[in-house]
Amino acid sequence: MAGIGGAAAFKGSDGAAAESAKQLGYRSPSAERCARVMALLAPIYDKIEIITCAGTMGADFCHGLALKMSVVYPIETASHDSDRETSAEDTRQAVKAMLPLKPDLVVFVGGDGTARDVCFIMDENQLVLGVPAGVKMHSGVFALSPDAAARVIQLLVQSELVAVRLADVRDIDEEALRKGQVNSRRYGQMLIPDDIRYLQHVKCGGVESEELVCLDIAAFLDEICEPDVYYIVGAGTTTHAVKTQLAGEGTLLGVDVIKNHKCVARDVNEKQLFELISGQPSRIILTPTGGQGCILGRGNQQLSPRVIREVGLSNLVLVATKAKLQALAGRPLFVDTGDSVLDSTLSGLHSILTGYDDYVAYAIHSPR
Repeated sequence: MAGIGGAAAFKGSDGAAAESAKQLGYRSPSAERCARVMALLAPIYDKIEIITCAGTMGADFCHGLALKMSVVYPIETASHDSDRETSAEDTRQAVKAMLPLKPDLVVFVGGDGTARDVCFIMDENQLVLGVPAGVKMHSGVFALSPDAAARVIQLLVQSELVAVRLADVRDIDEEALRKGQVNSRRYGQMLIPDDIRYLQHVKCGGVESEELVCLDIAAFLDEICEPDVYYIVGAGTTTHAVKTQLAGEGTLLGVDVIKNHKCVARDVNEKQLFELISGQPSRIILTPTGGQGCILGRGNQQLSPRVIREVGLSNLVLVATKAKLQALAGRPLFVDTGDSVLDSTLSGLHSILTGYDDYVAYAIHSPR
């Protein structure tokens, strides 16, 4: 029902406004806009899998298309045959059903009200994109149009460098708006793809200086570094800058451990590392190998599957310059830990720190 109140001049579609607009013969633009996005994704049908809900909440727009689809919210009320319209609670429950499957991108169609419902459940580390179809769209989580949304999705699937950032979810009190009062409120943030060309903010005529960017990455990590946490920093030029910033020293080709701005272990082996960080709060900072794009399994076998699981996948921090990622020419990064289950779990879109508080989303694949 998102957006149905717009043409009816109801300033929104919450509460009784949606039913009143429906009785007046107005229709929600959500279905048309969702269908538009799905049609524009036709060139990449063979590269995507849709996780969706029954009926008009999603599945109706996927039937007959040459793509993989699974329904995770199949309740009767989500079907187009139901007498009851779906509600905000359906949106929340649908998102809750999807998140355990770890989708690369959650796409919703609606306005600020829908964004609020999604944000209420959403993990802040989950990438989200809104397709604008509501009356009010003051939130920063929406693409400019359905066509723009489809373009961003295509860029992500094709392993283009797309920046990511946290954007505010805001909404206006519809009852107050109908009385001429604009009361905007912030309800949270969601992580979104930011389709701005990735060299736009780089100086020197758009040419990235590797050394300066490495220093920017290191400076930002230093700023957000937490006390009493073990930082396991891998090999590489980019990560060496991080070691120097955090502890004033570190090996170029080894795995070092830093805590409270001191290098507590240099060039550790797997057993030393596991014994040191077991049961302790830890983070792993890694950069892909230049030209190859390997994250784990090349030159850092000390970071074994048991070490990675001990640290926790959510505590894996990936860093790289945009030039390094661009040199891959669209090829995904990859992992080869020797543990196929872990490799599969690590696959998907990940946020990569590429500058000072500057992130892009990039795909990681398992070679199996």
